[in-house]
Amino acid sequence: MNRSILHCDMNNCFASIEAKLNPSLKNKPIAVCGSQKERHGIVLAKSQEAKILGVKTGEAIWEAKIKCPDLLIVPPHYDEYLKHSNMARELYYEYTNQVESFGLDEAWLDVTGSQGLYGSASNIADELRNRMKKEIGITISVGVSFNKVFAKLGSDLKKPDAITIIDKKDVVKKVWPLDVDALIGIGPATKRKLNRINIFSLGDLARANPKTLKNLLGINGPYLWNLANGNDNSPVADIYDQFPVKSIGHGITCTSDLLNDREVMHVLQTLALKVTKRLIEGGFQARGVYVSVRDRELKKTRFQAQFAYPTVSSIIFVEKAMELFRKNYIWEKSIRSIRIKAINLLEEKRDIQLQFFEDFEHHQKRETLDRTIYDIKKKFGEDSITFGGLMEKTKLPGKISEIITLPTMRKN
Repeated sequence: MNRSILHCDMNNCFASIEAKLNPSLKNKPIAVCGSQKERHGIVLAKSQEAKILGVKTGEAIWEAKIKCPDLLIVPPHYDEYLKHSNMARELYYEYTNQVESFGLDEAWLDVTGSQGLYGSASNIADELRNRMKKEIGITISVGVSFNKVFAKLGSDLKKPDAITIIDKKDVVKKVWPLDVDALIGIGPATKRKLNRINIFSLGDLARANPKTLKNLLGINGPYLWNLANGNDNSPVADIYDQFPVKSIGHGITCTSDLLNDREVMHVLQTLALKVTKRLIEGGFQARGVYVSVRDRELKKTRFQAQFAYPTVSSIIFVEKAMELFRKNYIWEKSIRSIRIKAINLLEEKRDIQLQFFEDFEHHQKRETLDRTIYDIKKKFGEDSITFGGLMEKTKLPGKISEIITLPTMRKN
């Protein structure tokens, strides 16, 4: 049986929500941007009017202003974006229990079994499009197809406030002429590799030899070949599906460059406390730590290592992270941003195997201290206790936002 999949994409999501909250911004070129003072001065999202004038997500504010001198800059309100994302999902759930988020502003819906109640997939798409405008105040573009990949591709083809249908009979005419990077999973690096062997369109990719693609891209080559040929059978997640959490991370761009190990340690301490707080609240332990640093020229250096024992201790995180940092980072350039992740997670109640050459008592003391810090913060507030080194002036923004991570598309 053919499936009927929708992909709903909230048009210019952040900017649209800002215009809804402040009607004076409607129909004007606006850009949602991070704080210039705290060196997050890039475009996070833009309105359709700004997009038409060439403003791009990810570029610096000064670059956007050159293209659009009348550009209105507004700060982000992440709580509102999450609120509207939840409102949209509640609306989607009225039509199907199979709703899979792809970031805050996008979602797949499997409406194969819903058509007896609500009409055809295209009718459901049109009803959702109208209800989103009327009830939530945001427009969406909807792709309608027989699989997830082509449904997403469809929602990208017409914007804003539009519906695009891609049936099996439409693939050669509608899909294959598109640039190869129109397909989800093909970024700039993969595109360059494909272009080097004269694969420029999705039709070129679909007609290519899978063995040639495997030699070029590894196992990802045949996978992309299947997608281009419409062979995507990945299911849309059910409301009760639980995605495995593989890592929990937190990163920050500093207000000015870090110049020495001590400044790096202070940032890692702050970030590690936030990561381990989320580990404790999620009922996880981490078996390893991952650290990423970006220097003033935006070159990234990454390193990771395993712990002797699974842990939720920020102290152990920072000790291992600093050990890795000192071993792997050469101080040729100052550091602009740092990210730390707890990796290889397992459930907290899992038994562990003691190591003969490791001091487990030393490990337990650090665990106990960190849990005590967590309990004090939970009872008396985030600022009630901290490490002495963090009482010094650090190069951290005044407010560090909590990170919201939603699951992405799964390969089956």
